[in-house]
Amino acid sequence: MKRRDFLRYGGKFAGAGVLSSLWPTIGSTGEVTKAYPDELLSIEAYTRGKIKEGDYITVDNVSLVKDLLDPAKYKQVVELGRKLKVVPTTTDWMKMGPWEYQEATLSNQGKARFDKRGNVVNQDGKPWIGGHPFPYGQTALELFAGLTLSWGRHDANVYAMKEYDLNSGGVIDYNYDLVWAEMSPVGRTVLDPKPYWTRHMDKLRFNTVVYTSPDSERGSSYLSVWNYDQNKLPELYGYVPYFRRIRQFPTNQRFEPLVPGSALYLSDAWAAGDPLHTWGNYKVVGRQTMLAGVSDGWNPHHQNWEHGVHGGPKGESFFDSVVEMIPEVIVCEAEPTGFKRAPISKKRVWFDVRNQMPIAMVTYDRAGKPFRSFDGCYCMFEKDGYKVMDGSHPYWSWAYFHAYEFQTGRLTRVEHVKELKGGHKSSVNDNSVYRKYLTHTALSRLGRV
Repeated sequence: MKRRDFLRYGGKFAGAGVLSSLWPTIGSTGEVTKAYPDELLSIEAYTRGKIKEGDYITVDNVSLVKDLLDPAKYKQVVELGRKLKVVPTTTDWMKMGPWEYQEATLSNQGKARFDKRGNVVNQDGKPWIGGHPFPYGQTALELFAGLTLSWGRHDANVYAMKEYDLNSGGVIDYNYDLVWAEMSPVGRTVLDPKPYWTRHMDKLRFNTVVYTSPDSERGSSYLSVWNYDQNKLPELYGYVPYFRRIRQFPTNQRFEPLVPGSALYLSDAWAAGDPLHTWGNYKVVGRQTMLAGVSDGWNPHHQNWEHGVHGGPKGESFFDSVVEMIPEVIVCEAEPTGFKRAPISKKRVWFDVRNQMPIAMVTYDRAGKPFRSFDGCYCMFEKDGYKVMDGSHPYWSWAYFHAYEFQTGRLTRVEHVKELKGGHKSSVNDNSVYRKYLTHTALSRLGRV
């Protein structure tokens, strides 16, 4: 199959896979190579040997793969000196998500439906039981529904994070350490009780953000409690150290940063930071092959998993980034129908067909011009003899991401690190996360430390 043939009819293609149907192929072989020709799995085949695995995509050769990059990455390579190292294409499907989540996706396929209010439920009408509800989904609504149900695809996560906010001159003018904690009371595949924590079956997730540095923001924390009904906005509570109390915040202000200098909004989380039905007019606008980071982004050679940087006016705008060939991507759009004052008119999200994860997002302002972007890298935390375990399997998560403002040039980069000062460590599927981070008592305690 020629590259031009796939790109020509890819937008009309009704099923995932090209040489054979993808989902039966995954179910029978556990990998994806039989579903795609070499030209969609190998950058060397795609570029006819001009770019190979191990090479870097730079301003000198990016024109060869312009069609495979989202607008932000292309602009950053051409104008800001970003470099993208090409790594081998991931073909083992079990390495594209947490082991138990992948297993649940296989065993629970065909059991999901939308109820009268548009919420994803099991066949018995109860909340979803785990894994992706629509692994062979072909509609934008199904893809966004599965993503909104489970961002990180674990029952519970604590991410220790370092955030660097840069101005258009490439200078880091804000720097934060923060903890992002989340827990799912439904669709649980590891934590007991499963699949539901019955005490909270009416909720989709608990999510807390705690800033631990610098001193000006230390102790500021925000708890978001999501209703399972995706027509309702989450409840948002915050601890403000200056007032030494918790207050409730309006939850419709989702298009502004939580802290000064950041180019990251609540709405951006995992490209699905708002309840499903506060957005609308979901539609598929295309299919394509793409380059993005879905493996090899973890840096075990730094004791705190921190990444090298490069590019931009000062040489520190971007994390050292990896990309690989993704044979098939569904391009979707949605509009913020539940937010009358939203500064954006729509968002465009690219989904990896193999595991339905978002690999890039671009939002557009009310005039239809590119406004902001969000891209990152997922991976197994297993590399060069180093390994982080999630129970009996290697840990799968995100390693880093960039949020970029097209019109101002501001950029935020965030990396997933091992730990922060104060005893905050990254962890997965730990029931104590709820007590430590996800209650009002926890907010008060964290704010006073």
